[in-house]
Parts: sequence; C-alpha cells; structure tokens
Amino acid sequence: MKRIYYLSSCDTCRRIMKEFNRRDEFELIDIKTSNIDSKTIDFLREKTGSYEALFSKRAIKYKTLGLKNKNFSDQDFRQLIVDEYTFLKRPVLIDGEKVAIGKLI
Repeated sequence: MKRIYYLSSCDTCRRIMKEFNRRDEFELIDIKTSNIDSKTIDFLREKTGSYEALFSKRAIKYKTLGLKNKNFSDQDFRQLIVDEYTFLKRPVLIDGEKVAIGKLI
C-alpha cells in the first residue's frame, strides 16, 4: 500500500507535498473529502505505538472544544481521530510497512 493522507487546505501539507518528488507513486487521499478508515488507523497505531502519536494537538478544534486540559486514554484518541478528520496529524505517508507522520520520507 502506498498512500498519502493529507489535507488540501493545510499550508504545511501543501508545502510538504510540493517538495515530495515521488507523489505519482502514491495514492493521494484528502482527508477532508475521504476520511481515513478505522483499519488504516489501527495499522498506523501498530507502527507508531499509540493513537496519541497520530493525534494533532495543533488542530483548531482541539483548542476550541477545550480538550487541552482533559486526560485521554489511547482509545479516546482513536475515537476522536475517527470522528473528526482534523485531529489526524498530517500528512501521513504509508509506503508498504514504512510510515511517516507529519513529514514525508
């Protein structure tokens, strides 16, 4: 599987994607129009060690919903990512068994 999950309205994603010269080798998935599925999230958790590693604490909703002062279990982080695409740290690159979160390899 060769996929890049990104957000087309994210300046950081656009900058990183512009610099990535292997885009044509990957399936590009805009998480705003096609949310990441649970199976893929679980695969990413297996590779990163936790759902929290996939969670973006820089998301605007994280601040506006007042989540900063709450304690979450790993499963809570998973559910938040499944429910709201903006909570996924991005871009996410999957190249077979290699995974990169927040950067491209």
